[in-house]
Amino acid sequence: MNTIIRDASLEDAERILEIYGYYVKNTAITFEYDIPTLPEFQERIKNTRKRYPYLVIEQDGIIQGYAYAGAFIGRAACDWSCEMTVYLHQTACKCGLGRKLYEALEDRLGKMGILNLYASIACPETEDEYLNRNSADFHAHLGFVKVGEFHKCGYKFGRWYNLIWVEKIIGTHQSQQASVKFQGNSNATCSQHPFSDAL
Repeated sequence: MNTIIRDASLEDAERILEIYGYYVKNTAITFEYDIPTLPEFQERIKNTRKRYPYLVIEQDGIIQGYAYAGAFIGRAACDWSCEMTVYLHQTACKCGLGRKLYEALEDRLGKMGILNLYASIACPETEDEYLNRNSADFHAHLGFVKVGEFHKCGYKFGRWYNLIWVEKIIGTHQSQQASVKFQGNSNATCSQHPFSDAL
């Protein structure tokens, strides 16, 4: 099976939205209630790519997941930190694709000069049919540590859910820190990265 990771394009938005839409309608992994329209979702991708990587992973030419970074807090002093997000097609979970995506995204962010990685994760006090702790476990396995928790801050499907924040430090903090090299060119394309069939 041929597997590659590459930059997302606006033409990928329909498939990416198909992947995301499942989680909006069927899970509390995202606190969003309504599936965005295709133009709305294309605009999200476009805005993200102005500064941060937005990656997809393909198997035999079919996108099976995506990951991207975004601003943390949104103030200049936090330029060296970012928030990460990953989603896989519901049939492609627990087969190593998420790890490959996150590692590729982490590599790109490190080369930009990002030092701190963050993720906000919906987390149940008791697992149910809409939310489990798989995402929290996934991040822990990749070296993220829990740094905070907000209790009953998300209401979906008639239930209250917590939100945890996790952190991973990937760089060295200096007293005179070099500026982050944001993408700047939303049309930039990186080379594709092939992987072995062993997933």
